[in-house]
Amino acid sequence: MSRLFGSVRARATLGATLVVAVALVAAGTALLLSLRANLTGEAGTRAERSAQAVASELAARTPFDKLSGLDAEDTPVQIVDEDGVLLAASEDLERISGTGTSEVTPAPARSDEDDRDNPDDRDNPDDRDDDRDNRDDRDDPADRDDRDDDSLDPGEIAPGASYTNGTATIDGDTEDYRFAAVEVETPDRGRLTVHAGAPLAAEHSAVGTALTAMLIGFPLLLGVVAAVTWLVTGRALRPVEGIRREMAAITASEDLRRRVPEPATHDEIARLARTTNATLAALEASVERQRAFVADASHELRSPIASLRTQLEVAAAHPELLDLDGAVEDTVRLQNLAADLLLLARLDAGERPAGTRVELAALAREEAAGRERVTVEAEPVEVTGSRGQLARVLANLLDNAERHARERITVTVYREGGEAVVGVADDGEGVAGADRERIFERFVRLDAARSRDDGGAGLGLAIARDVAVRHGGTLTAGAAPAGGALFELRLPLAGRGPGHAPGLDRP
Repeated sequence: MSRLFGSVRARATLGATLVVAVALVAAGTALLLSLRANLTGEAGTRAERSAQAVASELAARTPFDKLSGLDAEDTPVQIVDEDGVLLAASEDLERISGTGTSEVTPAPARSDEDDRDNPDDRDNPDDRDDDRDNRDDRDDPADRDDRDDDSLDPGEIAPGASYTNGTATIDGDTEDYRFAAVEVETPDRGRLTVHAGAPLAAEHSAVGTALTAMLIGFPLLLGVVAAVTWLVTGRALRPVEGIRREMAAITASEDLRRRVPEPATHDEIARLARTTNATLAALEASVERQRAFVADASHELRSPIASLRTQLEVAAAHPELLDLDGAVEDTVRLQNLAADLLLLARLDAGERPAGTRVELAALAREEAAGRERVTVEAEPVEVTGSRGQLARVLANLLDNAERHARERITVTVYREGGEAVVGVADDGEGVAGADRERIFERFVRLDAARSRDDGGAGLGLAIARDVAVRHGGTLTAGAAPAGGALFELRLPLAGRGPGHAPGLDRP
């Protein structure tokens, strides 16, 4: 299980499925809440219309037994006074909750007809005067201005309604209802409150249907998302698996000539394959160079060692024939070759040069000292690096120039933009254009310098270029003004990293 979910394909599928699941749950919840709110609002609107209709009849002094809203089958209605006493209720209403009063049987009270049939009340002039005075008081505009904001005129219905949820049982059927309460000021009964309900069965049915559809549809949709993501991810990662298998085969066979397959696309995987092949090509070239280097080094070391051994064997048998100068020369040559090979190995290992400041003009004069044909034209220029390695570069360039110069060698040191430039020019035959890069390869000697006694092992210029590159600079070969060869070393000035653009110095 851990191996399964450790794959990119499984994690991508799981992540996509979880994201879609969270989105579906959030959207489904919002949809259900919105649907429930809308249906509940519609039920409230129906309940308010029913309550308004009953209130309008009450405002018109319709007797309770004549109210049309009390005989509706699916609309429970209650009429209560200001004291919360139930005055009238729907027919067949057996139980109710959520309206403020759970009574379903109206309280006994005298009707308006009883008041009119009572001769004492009808013939009492004081009562009629009081009623007339009360009506006059209600009709007085000044008195209306002094009333509270929630006061109503006789026959006036309060705007708006209050809503509650509850239940009602009619003819043995219990359902949930949305109740609306509307107040009305009646001319003969005072302020009454009409509670009317609208069933919420449609709301419950719609919400239940939507919830059932979601519970069935969401898992199916998540299954489709997971399957599609699994297939798409597998198809997208198929080239990666091909690259992995080929790399494993290359590692097992150690055959660096093989390459990983490159998809015919332009996406990240194709770029990965191309980069991998470029890395393999560079690694193959490096290994080939290493093999060639070992072979050439073995060949170069074999000659002085064989020569030195021969001289020592001859000297052991015939001491009078010992060529002491030749033995010393072979020993020095062997020592120099070993030092060159050690320096190349250190450079190939990525050894970074020291970060000390080196004054190139003084270094050039030191290396030119003792050389008869060398002229130095230098201005003070400082670079950062290894003084010993830079001295080795100048020494190798001067040694090369001395082997080919006729009469004169010129060393120039100057500043150009953000770089220090060291030029070593001779008046010899020069280097052909086709050979100006090849001479920097290891163990390469041109036809004019094939002799080991004169041309060395062919490592001097290779070492010089490697040191220049390690210092963030370049070493190139060109034509000197006098017609010979010109080797030009360019290094960043002190305080500037490799690749610093010239011309950005502060004034």
